[in-house]
Amino acid sequence: MSEDKYAGLKAFTNPFIFGCAMWLVYLVQVVTRVDFHELGILPRTAEGLVGILTSPFVHSDLNHITSNTIPFLVVGTVLFYFYNTIAWRVLSMIYLFTGFWVWMAARPNYHIGASGLIYGLVCFMFFSGMIRKDRRLLAISLLVTFLYGSLVWGILPVDQSVSWESHLFGSAAGIFAAFYFRKEGPEKEKYSWELEEETEEETAVAPDEQGQDRGQGSSTTHHGGGIIIQYDFKEKSPEDEKKEES
Repeated sequence: MSEDKYAGLKAFTNPFIFGCAMWLVYLVQVVTRVDFHELGILPRTAEGLVGILTSPFVHSDLNHITSNTIPFLVVGTVLFYFYNTIAWRVLSMIYLFTGFWVWMAARPNYHIGASGLIYGLVCFMFFSGMIRKDRRLLAISLLVTFLYGSLVWGILPVDQSVSWESHLFGSAAGIFAAFYFRKEGPEKEKYSWELEEETEEETAVAPDEQGQDRGQGSSTTHHGGGIIIQYDFKEKSPEDEKKEES
């Protein structure tokens, strides 16, 4: 297996496990005929606090969980592939911030589903690519925007049957994470001509420095390893030459 294929498979593993957990909870609901909506977020109540952790795994019906699973697998895989060093921290921040903000400010209804998390990841991808000015990440940002650009309507209170608050706060959490982690994660890809310029700068030899006193001078030599050697010299005077002859 090539390195790229292995990295892609590894990046897919974590979102896939998360998606399996969502489906497992849903199947338990179907088999037991027990409604798990009380595991959602009920804003500004003590019992609703648990929903900050459990609500992304609870879905109302087959259409609800299907519409959340596919986008999550896509953006989750992209996150773990390109941002593998900070992926868990990004995911955790969006996860917790979205849930807490919904608990603080949303309507007093149960809020369930992983859509807020998906909105957060999409916004993180888009704004992170813009901030880093990396061609690879900008391409991913445009692709994500093309695939899920219509999600922008979900942050507006148009359909009161969906948790538009989760979408809104999830988007805000994703933007916040993009700025917070702007100096971490994937570095901007350097091209061959940029690397050649850096090499030339490191191995450049500085010109000799002229001595201020007559008959004296100095030279400074720069080596690639950053070690600087400086030496002074003095021309022989006629008196010195007579001494040597004698």
